[in-house]
Amino acid sequence: MADDTAYTPPKVWSWNKESGGRFAAINRPIAGPTHEDELPVGRHPFQLYSLATPNGVKVTVMFEELLAAGHAGAEYDAWLIPINGNQFGSGFVGVNPNSKIPALTDRSGPKPIRVFESGAILLHLAEKFGAFLPTEPGPRAECLSWLMWLMASAPFLGGGFGHFYAYAPTKIEYAIDRYAMEVKRQLDVLDRRLGEAEYLAGAEYTIADIITWPWYGAMAKGQLYEGGEFLSVQDYKNVIRWADQIAQRPAVKRGRMVNRTWGPPETQLHERHEAGDFATMTQDKIALAETA
Repeated sequence: MADDTAYTPPKVWSWNKESGGRFAAINRPIAGPTHEDELPVGRHPFQLYSLATPNGVKVTVMFEELLAAGHAGAEYDAWLIPINGNQFGSGFVGVNPNSKIPALTDRSGPKPIRVFESGAILLHLAEKFGAFLPTEPGPRAECLSWLMWLMASAPFLGGGFGHFYAYAPTKIEYAIDRYAMEVKRQLDVLDRRLGEAEYLAGAEYTIADIITWPWYGAMAKGQLYEGGEFLSVQDYKNVIRWADQIAQRPAVKRGRMVNRTWGPPETQLHERHEAGDFATMTQDKIALAETA
């Protein structure tokens, strides 16, 4: 393999503000807020601050699944947090000190509770409503194992393969090969599991599927980074079956729309405050109302 970097690390790393390619303007090596900016608060028990990236979709799908299952107490306001510096506002950092979406404030109890990291949010909601989390020890352990597997594996797909394949300012063969190999191994792990069970935890649809589908389901369908052909995703037949099955769920279709700012206007619901917003507040409806 050719040496296409010719980079010798210095003894002590220093931050180059130009590094990071497409995301250079919003990345920095320190935490904390950069400016004062309070978050809006709606009238529902749950206040979600997010964007419809795979990590954000996990949570909006979970809320829509809870509501579809009859859990009226899961009503939520979903506020849009563009990843353009808004995630460093004081209010958002107060909910998630890591400055990443999604972040949730649970206001259903006597005192507001902050919950950050998508895995923690899904587990918090599943336990609160007794839904999409098996109670029997065996299936519960299987579900939680796959939940933790996704939280450990997705960074290879997003920050690893996705960054070097799609976003890095230069194509580095070693980095792309390294992460492509790992993503294909992970797809094989999923494919083998889904060849022996309908869902990740077994016969039951759970938070393990909800959290994994936005990343690996989208990749299996060639919808992430235009990398499907590169990774031969068509080879993972069981993952594709599972991805298609979940994609047909009405709650999943709704959850994908929330906080979405790209794609066809009829699929974009920038903010969600009522169930009726899906019929009246998508970007195509807003544009039509503005021209009427």
